[in-house]
Amino acid sequence: MTPPLLDTHVWVWWLLGDPRLSDGDRHVLDGLPRGGRPMLCDISLWEVALLVQLGRLELTVPLESWLAVAAAATTVRVLPITPAVVAEMNRLPKAFHQDPADRLIVATARVHDLPLATHDGRILDSDLITRWRA
Repeated sequence: MTPPLLDTHVWVWWLLGDPRLSDGDRHVLDGLPRGGRPMLCDISLWEVALLVQLGRLELTVPLESWLAVAAAATTVRVLPITPAVVAEMNRLPKAFHQDPADRLIVATARVHDLPLATHDGRILDSDLITRWRA
């Protein structure tokens, strides 16, 4: 099974045990082997920090401590924003999702040919990515 790229909300839901992520999806993500951990676009690190700063996400530990575990290589493989990802982001239709983080996440999935684990309706309706299914 190809490991998925996690949209920011799926990453957070998975790690915080949020019921919006199905038990089946959680079980599959938990069971991925060390060499096949889920992927994460590095913009998701910034998105979580912003959500915490804005009070839209509350963590039970300091952000730095949470990120140390949440972005560890044993949890996910963080993919950098590369020139290829930025070029792909620029090729996405202008009408698609104007949120720069979502555009980067979609472009990252496309460049790396990864299925995307997301519940974002605009992304799913765009047909620009392959949706990950456990």
